[in-house]
Parts: sequence; structure tokens; C-alpha cells
Amino acid sequence: MTTYKHPHGHVFYRKMNHARPKIAYGEGIYLFDESGKRYIDGSGGPLVVNVGHGRSEIVAAMAEQAQKAAYVHAIMFTNEATEQLSDELAELVPIDNPRFFYLSSGSEVVEGAIKLARQIQQARGQATRDIITCRSLSYHGMTLGALGVSGRPGLRTPYMGMMVNMPHVRPPYPYRFEASGEELAGRLEESIMAYGAETVAAFIAEPISGASLGAVVPPDDYWPAVRRVCDKYGVLLIADEVLVGMGRTGKWWGINHWNIEPDILVTSKGLAGGYFPFGFVAAKHSDVETIRQNLGDWNHGGTFSHHPVGCAAALATLHIMQKERLVENSATLGVKLGEMLQDALGHHPNVGEVRGRGLFWGVEFVQDKASKDPFPAARHLAWDIWQKAFDKGLAVYYSQGCADGQNGDVIMVGPPLIVTEVQLVEMVAILTEAVHEALGKGA
Repeated sequence: MTTYKHPHGHVFYRKMNHARPKIAYGEGIYLFDESGKRYIDGSGGPLVVNVGHGRSEIVAAMAEQAQKAAYVHAIMFTNEATEQLSDELAELVPIDNPRFFYLSSGSEVVEGAIKLARQIQQARGQATRDIITCRSLSYHGMTLGALGVSGRPGLRTPYMGMMVNMPHVRPPYPYRFEASGEELAGRLEESIMAYGAETVAAFIAEPISGASLGAVVPPDDYWPAVRRVCDKYGVLLIADEVLVGMGRTGKWWGINHWNIEPDILVTSKGLAGGYFPFGFVAAKHSDVETIRQNLGDWNHGGTFSHHPVGCAAALATLHIMQKERLVENSATLGVKLGEMLQDALGHHPNVGEVRGRGLFWGVEFVQDKASKDPFPAARHLAWDIWQKAFDKGLAVYYSQGCADGQNGDVIMVGPPLIVTEVQLVEMVAILTEAVHEALGKGA
């Protein structure tokens, strides 16, 4: 067991009782601390690093743009990086003739998306529509608006009196909720009717569930049914691709697996590969034009919106992904990663389900396979497994609360999309050792 000295300094960390090694540099899928110890970045941080660490071409693109003009105010100016990135993304985003608004984080783009949905409805003459329907056991960001449409109790509870809590419907979760996509879409329809269609502006959801549930893939009939319900009642569909976008699931966008066109799409994490805090809100040209004609401007903004250095980083990241065919690599090796995890852990008595798509997989742990009872939250099982893997040089992503908002443990694996099959074998072997140390090998 490696012992980490708790840092004493002036940095305010989120996890204040967890010491951390100091990273000296990164290369490919690896990080190296100042002692020389190597860590496999098996989750790309929180599913951010998609093209790997130490990509000199991204650094060069950022430096070149910073030298030309590090910052210009988007109200006053545009720049070539922003225009080119938008033109190239327009060929990839599943929205007809999209327009892009760039911000600095996943929380910000979600906040922007729900405000945009409200203003689209206002511009259409639907001023009473101000409800954003969402899903329980979901996560969309840490700002108060994003928390209002999230469903993770542990993150929301301290701030309930400060935010507008939006209506929640049951998420697709086949392992625990045996419901078809049509049935789940029916729950959405019931919610819209209960509040009144004239009050509902949009429905927001992750195409494949991210950190809260851990790589849950919905039934194949879910998204087509949801799209039909939204169309029936004039409700905008917001696809939150902050985590699952940019090739993570083996297609450019998670929603591509069902050939569905959302009205608004947001992404962040992988857009600039972790080299710059960046994300976008994408909307239909026709809806943006409706706002322009009827309202004049979108009532939103940000000092660092449309940041030219961020756009340069995202453009360089996009070119790497295209040149190295990383979306295809995610699809191909994602199948192998799923098979490896299933072979190594699927038969363990405390593994309830191995699930995922592309290079994004989750392993849910239970006390008993038959009952599916989760471990109590006080056991901190996911953290225990995470720590044991970390000590062995593998960084993965953990989550607690998937079963009921408090109990339920998931470990997620989502390495940079440049990963090789040999590297996946090593990752799964280390994770398996960590699981066996935490829970035993089972029968």
C-alpha cells in the first residue's frame, strides 16, 4: 500500500481528506508522478482525456492562437479558429444546420441549454413554457440550474432551498427497472400532461447514463419513443453529451446509436481533450433565427465564451480524432473491453452487471446477485476498490448511489481513445486484482 502524505498548502481541493500524488508529466494513456511512479489513466480523469496526454500538436495549436490573439470578446469580434471549428463540427453534430455557442464547462453548457430552450419557446410565442423535465438518478452539472435538472440526491440536498427543482421521471435502468422504452416514454408523457404541455419547455437526458448510474445503455425503443412524445407536445429534446459525446461510446455522439436528432445538443469533457476547459451548446439554425427575429438576442453570455484558444485546442483535438480514426477505435476496442470485463468479473458473486458501449464501461457491485441488494453506503465499496486500483497504478472512475440515490457502487472504465488492446488487458488485470482484494475472489 502506497502512503500519500496529505498536502499542506494553499490549494482548496474538493476531496479534502484525500491526499494525492503530484503529477510531473503525462504521455499517451499514462501519468507519471514526481517520484517516477506510473499511473494508467484508465478513465481519462472523469472521462475527459480522449486523445491522450502530451499531444504536442494541440499545445502548438493553442500557442499559435495565443500568440495571434489569446482573447477577443465574442460580442465584438470573431476569429478563424471559432469559425473553422464550427464549420467542421456542423458536419458531425446530428442537428440540421447547427449553430454553436461555446462555453467553459459541462455545467455551463447545460445551464445554457436550459435557458436556450426557454428562450426558443418564448420566441415561438409559448411564453408559459418554463419547465425542464429531467430524470431521477441523473447528473447534469454543479450550477444551481444544472442541479435543478439533475437527480443525484447527495449533490442536490444541501442546495434544495436555493434552486428551482424540476420534475423528474424514471430513467432507463434495465438492470433494476424492467421497463420497455415505450413504458418509460409513457412516464415522460404522464409528467408532461400532469404539469400541462403548455408549461413544459424541454426534456433533458444523457443518451447513455454517465457518472450517476454508470454506463447504463437504454432499451433500443427508448429514444425513438421519447422523440415521439416530445414532438407530440411541442417539447424540445436536449441531449446531454457532456460525458458520452466526442466518440466515447463508439460513435461521435451517444444519440447516434438510435439515429435520433435532438433539438439541442451539449458536450464538453472530450471536446478539447482536457487541454482547455471547453464545451458547446448546439442548436438548430431555424431556432436560433427565431430568437433573432422575435427577441433580438439570446439573453445569455459569458466572459470566456467562444474563446479562441479553446477553439484552437478543440479543432486540433478533432483533427487528431479524425486522422487516427479514434471513434472507430473506440467502437472496435470497446467490444473487446466489454468482453474482458465480463470474462474477468462477470461471474464474481458480487458483480451484478457489466454494461457499457464503446470505451465507456461500468461494473455494478451488489451483495447478492439474486436479490440485487446493494452494499450499504457506509461500506464505501466503490471508493475502496478505486483506492486499491490506484495504489497499483490504475486510475478509474467510481460512483456511489446508483441503486437508490444513496446506496449502490459502480466502477467505470473509460481510457483515452488511443488505448491499445494490450493496454486494456493490463488495465482489466489490475482492476480485477483490486476487486479481489476488496471482496475476495468468490467461488
